[in-house]
Amino acid sequence: MGDVKGDDLLRRPVRVRGIQVGHAVDLLLHPTEPRALGLDVLCRDDRHRFLPLSAATLHEDRIEAASPLVLLDLREDGFYRREARALAELRGTPLAGGQTLQDVVLGSGWAIEELVLDGERVPLNGIVLPPRSERRRARFFRRPRRNGRRRSR
Repeated sequence: MGDVKGDDLLRRPVRVRGIQVGHAVDLLLHPTEPRALGLDVLCRDDRHRFLPLSAATLHEDRIEAASPLVLLDLREDGFYRREARALAELRGTPLAGGQTLQDVVLGSGWAIEELVLDGERVPLNGIVLPPRSERRRARFFRRPRRNGRRRSR
């Protein structure tokens, strides 16, 4: 794979065995590393699903998913929604020297190699993408108490 901009990925349909199942609407980035994790795919049933890039093959005119089983339900409270950074949320963010982020350029292994800042491609070279603006962590709830005491198992 040569380098590809995030916008270029979002223009391609997603297919499984040649059948179009939807199209990419956002690129989800690793929460701390300069790497893309996957795509938010709006499927034909109007549901959002997560396609891990490790299970996708990039073609000139499409993105091919290895199997329908790799398209994971992308709920609002799901792990990838909570933890990953969406490129759509990061666009317009001021970065190095006050320039604003417009896009990312991905290289081998889906690593972010360059940023598009105010229309110019700039090498990553230590520029750090901001964390998610709103960190929502998973909460672990205890079982409800019955008659004031905790239920035993």
